[in-house]
Amino acid sequence: MAILQAKDVKKHFGGLKVLTGVTFSVGEMEKLAIIGPNGAGKTTLFNIVSGKFPATSGKVEFCSRDVSGDSSYRRSRLGMARSFQITNIFQKLSVIDNVLAGVRSRAGLRHHLLKCPHKDRKLIERSEAILDRVGLLDYRDTPAQDLAYGQQRALELGVTLSMDPRLILLDEPTAGMSRQETNDAIEMIQRVTRDIACVIIEHDMNVIFSLADRIAVLHYGTILACDAPDVIRSDQRVKDAYLGEETQ
Repeated sequence: MAILQAKDVKKHFGGLKVLTGVTFSVGEMEKLAIIGPNGAGKTTLFNIVSGKFPATSGKVEFCSRDVSGDSSYRRSRLGMARSFQITNIFQKLSVIDNVLAGVRSRAGLRHHLLKCPHKDRKLIERSEAILDRVGLLDYRDTPAQDLAYGQQRALELGVTLSMDPRLILLDEPTAGMSRQETNDAIEMIQRVTRDIACVIIEHDMNVIFSLADRIAVLHYGTILACDAPDVIRSDQRVKDAYLGEETQ
């Protein structure tokens, strides 16, 4: 059963047609990667799916509900979470307080998001469990700004997990990382998203082929192909349009 469906999604900015009719689906716990050259419309598609701005036409369904007109906040309450290309954390707060903010928000404590967060032991235990999953429990009291870059990206994923998502939109999860940090991130993402569906935008094809169950190739605003990684790797149309020597 599909947890997310995009149906003939189009987006025009004035006379510029960025998306010309995108259709795809993501199954429960499936990992779908969306690839394509710069300017193909990947970020625009993510913004529409996450609710940052509306499509010109078409429909987005999440958990069998039409969410095309719903805000990002409403979609997050339904279980859709987005991890951004640039770290999106509270730099001056501790690692544990960053995750606590998300846990408290998910629990409906929005009006006390950053006020006396240590009073509820259950929320702290939930936050510590998340930090353990992303390998940051030993840094629980460290200010986020003092973490290495790869650790900040891990913290952002921890904050994303704090929202108890059924679907995560991962926007360039390894951007700016060293090769070792990238390898560590791949292992962590595989481990912590086993039971969560993901849609991934990523330029590093090693990351794509390590994480994705299926790959959708976005080209000139539409899906050129969508299939298993090995099929995409050998698709001549995809090679001509995008992959080229990267799949050799």
